[in-house]
Amino acid sequence: MNVSAHRNRAKKIALIAMMTAALEGGKLALSFIPNVEIVTLLCAVYGFVFGWSGIVATYLFVGVESLIWGFNTWVITYLLYWPLVTFCFLLLGRRNIKNRFIATLLAVALTAFFGVLSSLVDAGLLLGFQEGFFKRFAIIYVRGVVFYVIQMICNLALFLGVFRPIVDRVSKIYQRNDLRGRS
Repeated sequence: MNVSAHRNRAKKIALIAMMTAALEGGKLALSFIPNVEIVTLLCAVYGFVFGWSGIVATYLFVGVESLIWGFNTWVITYLLYWPLVTFCFLLLGRRNIKNRFIATLLAVALTAFFGVLSSLVDAGLLLGFQEGFFKRFAIIYVRGVVFYVIQMICNLALFLGVFRPIVDRVSKIYQRNDLRGRS
């Protein structure tokens, strides 16, 4: 293996580590404000610009979160949800769809899905998927609906305002470092 190939691998590993650190740092920086978050935006940007490397970073982020906060049902939700967000925006990036309204609609829909997914996981894994499941699901979902709405409003504002400018800027930086197309 030549020096250039080693250099590209090292750059990719460093990039994934930086994405993971930014996800964790962004989440911790806003953790004092309930359900105001930047992780969805970062996952979307990483999927759009960095492709599969962004998905690796999201799985590492979930691993770091598990090490910090321990394990519970939320880990399953995170393992499903954050890579899904990244993958959906990977698909937008592959088609080069930068329309902020499409990105915003997708982000808000995924955010709404997060509430459903986390309620499904909590209702099913804690007490099983047998009798009374839908009643438990409804109770858990309604209990968190205010937080889901706050999260959707946050992502609506973020994606309308900054998704496209961040994608454009990060894409230029990424292309300048000659890693584009190797994700």
